Amino acid sequence: MKELTVDLGQRSYPIYIGEGLLERAGELFEKHDIRKASPLLIVTDDQVAPHYLGKLTGILEAGGYRVVSRVVPSGETSKSLAMLDELVGVALEAGLDRSSTVVALGGGVVGDLAGFVAASYMRGVRFVQIPTTILAHDSSVGGKVAVNHRLAKNIIGAFHQPVMVLYDTATLQTLPEREVKAGLSEVIKEGLINDRLFVDWLEANADALLGLDPEALAYALYKGCSVKAEVVSEDEQENGRRATLNLGHTIGHALEAVSGYNELVHGEAISIGMIGSARLAVRLGRPREIEETTERVLRRFGLPVRIPSHLGTDAIMSALMHDKKFKEGRAVFIVPTAIGAVEINKEIPVEWVREIVEELKREEQPT
Repeated sequence: MKELTVDLGQRSYPIYIGEGLLERAGELFEKHDIRKASPLLIVTDDQVAPHYLGKLTGILEAGGYRVVSRVVPSGETSKSLAMLDELVGVALEAGLDRSSTVVALGGGVVGDLAGFVAASYMRGVRFVQIPTTILAHDSSVGGKVAVNHRLAKNIIGAFHQPVMVLYDTATLQTLPEREVKAGLSEVIKEGLINDRLFVDWLEANADALLGLDPEALAYALYKGCSVKAEVVSEDEQENGRRATLNLGHTIGHALEAVSGYNELVHGEAISIGMIGSARLAVRLGRPREIEETTERVLRRFGLPVRIPSHLGTDAIMSALMHDKKFKEGRAVFIVPTAIGAVEINKEIPVEWVREIVEELKREEQPT
């Protein structure tokens, strides 16, 4: 087991990474003073539940915990105010109190949703992140929790840090191929913003990672979580450096919203968004190698690098302007300055963004 720390003073918490950690859930819950007198609520989805809900429930109940669970439909559409209302009802009926804990067992959608339930229920109860996807290595760390509005992703949310992140890498072996690729998109992002050598390593080890080689996967996830933990420790509420973690997200979130949160999964949308940011870098006079390398690495992992042509440009631009990163008529973008380095640019002309959206729709997806 590897351990990282998100350093937030009295609210610091560990990230545990290792194979077989679900079996140690009861022990680790006790270590972090998760109360047995109050019921736990496990939130998971219909893809994860058949594999791991029964196992986790049994382990926790054997350790003396009272467990209630709710299985939600997989996918972004579950991150809604209607589902929040339903889960709060489950919590009330189960008797959760201010000493209870909400447990997120699943990917980024489950983590965001369960975390927002924990943040809002009785003005905030404790919660634990148990990610079961590669993508969730990013979303499970940092305390950003939210649900979506039909006009914008993650627009209704809070900062609510978990008690711990328990990352059992054995759960990744049941992931579908598409989810593996999409999850690795965020790992690539962390290299692109922070570490050129890590980007080179990812490209060289793409086959091992796509094949879910345990050693390669553990190293990549540890590196990715290390970047996230370091940035969050420095800037918890995105007043500065933490914004750099949004590389690719301005266009990416708009694409998710316009496609109804069901055509492109998050990592695919972010992949396209990172190409958009790389093209902005070139327009700002940065080396063309930024765009070439970004696209080459993303294509190496089988990720999309063009916008589906049927998505309307006006709709994309409208969604972009509803994004939290759009301020005072200008788009706020994280723009690469080199591979492994980025800047926060608050003065990107909207017409540039429209032109790049049109380019990425017009050009064919490389094979």
